Amino acid sequence: MKTFTSVQRVIAATIIGLSATAASVAAAEPGALDGKKFEGVFIQRGKTSGDADTVVFQGGRFRSQACDRYGYSDAAYSTTTQGDYVTFEAQTESTKYGRLLWKGVIHGDQFSATATMVRQGKPPVENWVVAAAKQ
Repeated sequence: MKTFTSVQRVIAATIIGLSATAASVAAAEPGALDGKKFEGVFIQRGKTSGDADTVVFQGGRFRSQACDRYGYSDAAYSTTTQGDYVTFEAQTESTKYGRLLWKGVIHGDQFSATATMVRQGKPPVENWVVAAAKQ
């Protein structure tokens, strides 16, 4: 029987929570997350450790500081609300490493997201980011 890490449990619980409230989806205002920062870890699926990350929403743009050293840009983000959950999507790009397709959720001070790396000629690689609001 496969056991789940705490990161996997948090992501699974978030997905289940979002599925249960999907009927009450509303579009959020552009830049709805501006000014928010979250600190946590960026980890490749299947790995047990990753890179420290600070995720920043500012000026209608999303940025993962862990991805800076790989040449990823910041990007415009979109949001929707589901009760007290805010979901977001963004697509960051690196000339060397391809695109990261971001999908995540913020609930209170908690942030969780997937960042799927898409590179031409290679299979997609799923990464996770779990973080908490920066105090």
